[in-house]
Amino acid sequence: MSLTGTPFFVVLILATVLAVLATLLLWSKIPGPRPLRWLSRIVLIALCQATAISVVAVWINQSYGLYASWDDLLGTDDGGVPVAMPGPPPQRAKFIHGDSRMQDTYFHGAHSKLSGQVMIWTPPQYDQPEYRTTRFPVITLLHGVPGSPQSWLEHGGMPKAFDKMIKEDIAKPAILVIPIVNPGGVDTDCSDTPGRKVATWLTDDVPELVRHHFRTAAGPRNWGLAGISTGAYCAAKLPLQYPKIFGAGVALDPDPLTGDPDVIPDPALRERNSPTHLVHHSKADVSLFLATSRQDRDSPVKYIEQFHEAAQGSRVRVKTMLIDSGGHNYNTWQKMYPAAFNWLSQQLKSPVT
Repeated sequence: MSLTGTPFFVVLILATVLAVLATLLLWSKIPGPRPLRWLSRIVLIALCQATAISVVAVWINQSYGLYASWDDLLGTDDGGVPVAMPGPPPQRAKFIHGDSRMQDTYFHGAHSKLSGQVMIWTPPQYDQPEYRTTRFPVITLLHGVPGSPQSWLEHGGMPKAFDKMIKEDIAKPAILVIPIVNPGGVDTDCSDTPGRKVATWLTDDVPELVRHHFRTAAGPRNWGLAGISTGAYCAAKLPLQYPKIFGAGVALDPDPLTGDPDVIPDPALRERNSPTHLVHHSKADVSLFLATSRQDRDSPVKYIEQFHEAAQGSRVRVKTMLIDSGGHNYNTWQKMYPAAFNWLSQQLKSPVT
């Protein structure tokens, strides 16, 4: 049973309820001498506490994406650097069709030499007769670290949340692309580093896959990014570095926009990939939306204020949003969805025939 799945969470809730009921029913009916009765009652109380704590712990893990699997939690992964299986090239990638129009594949990028998972969702209009020759804009969703593409589905409410926004005219129909941002389990803040070309994976390989298999509109005004946490850092960075690929980015509760020394120890390389440094020197004609909560200690307001100040005098159009409450979790990010995706839809062109 998956650590992050709903069935496991429901089982824990039921176990907690049963533990409480058992304690209430058996409290005065436990036989034996007094020491044994008291010991049995202590065990019942401990069982109630253990199940209740487990429910809270799993809820926190699901909200923050702290551990992706049992192996991750127990530390039973092999001790070496994770190695991704090669996978087929993008032209021969096979897609598994799942629920809610979601498709899943695994492929090997020719440019980055990295392999990884990509999930793709097409809007209902994609298969409607009147849209059979229409090419759609693309929004790439970038997950946080720790996390995975499935995090957007299990915790972020995608693609149902985006489909609902289309129906309510908050967002335009678009293809959603959800790639892994740390192929092989190595986090580089979506940067090209020695031996790990993750930026190339996200800007060359993944778009090549999507363009080959789906009707996508061409040009940066048709390709945007939206990310949370580490993915938000990437969504702010990549349009500045690759304005011919992505014309807009949405960053919800980004990691430090000056870079993380634990991820990129080399100061020079870290600066070259820092969104705050990039925007200060940028000549890119792109648009960025940055948002955070005043209560988010992991992504404080000062990150966005520093970025906004650095953007002054550049061609980059920056919009910011601050909400009063909410932590660094998907509940907060979902509150930001309507404003963020409405803004992003305005930056992207409508589907074109």
